[in-house]
Amino acid sequence: MSIPENTRPLTGPAPRFKAPAGATDCHVHVFLPGFEAQEGGPQIAELATVDNYRQLQQWLGLERVVITQPNAYQTNNAALVEALKQFGPNVARAIAVITPDTTQSELERLHEKGVRGARIMQLPGGAVGIDRMLAVEEVIQNMGWHLMVQFNGRDLPDYHEELQKIKGRYIIDHIGKFIAPVSADDQRVDDILRLIDKGNAWFKICGAYETSLTGGPDYSDVSPIAKRVIQHAPDRIIWGSNWPHVGVNRAQYPSDAEQLDILLDWADAVTQKKILVDNPAFLYDF
Repeated sequence: MSIPENTRPLTGPAPRFKAPAGATDCHVHVFLPGFEAQEGGPQIAELATVDNYRQLQQWLGLERVVITQPNAYQTNNAALVEALKQFGPNVARAIAVITPDTTQSELERLHEKGVRGARIMQLPGGAVGIDRMLAVEEVIQNMGWHLMVQFNGRDLPDYHEELQKIKGRYIIDHIGKFIAPVSADDQRVDDILRLIDKGNAWFKICGAYETSLTGGPDYSDVSPIAKRVIQHAPDRIIWGSNWPHVGVNRAQYPSDAEQLDILLDWADAVTQKKILVDNPAFLYDF
């Protein structure tokens, strides 16, 4: 059976937010024709090609992109590398799935293609979890890469000790992904701020719609967490659209314009530029 292509029309109001030059979407996934889902990951419900994303990118006024290896492809980074090739140099970077057995020659090959980090996914379908996180860090430590770590923020006490052991840079993904959201003054949010203050942690605002119980466009239950972390550490924040949103049912796909416009409420103009341009440029070597 053929897999449909993601050709959702760009309908509805255009984004109110006018992105600054060099604005970067730090979290998208691609699903390319000819690349099959791997054992252990979810099936591919629809293709999401480079051309599909370029249309959205232009509509949102963004210039750079970071592709995250989706769970469907598990440890097979072939589609990721092909997408980097299609995007071309200097406009795209990627987060691959790396294991403790990945060779130095493979790391160097991936780096040359544009990979700058390794994904750690402590949720169902994840290819490499926190149990192998520090071993992966040992593998990538000489590459100048970072770890991108996603987990249910409610379980942070279970992972806090391991996160503190990370020596290099890492990202706490998806607004901490509290399933379901907690209050902004929750002890676990305090712990995230302390991890950031240690000097090597970053925080990605992305995918509020995946955990919010109140919904968009305001995400009033997730927004206080995001605002608190942004205010606390504006130099450590990046943003991602999470396109094409396959983590939720198709009927629940959010407005991409709203995902960008949320920055109008969550950050001032100076901080918006840090989030979209300056911080990604540092992390991803743009």
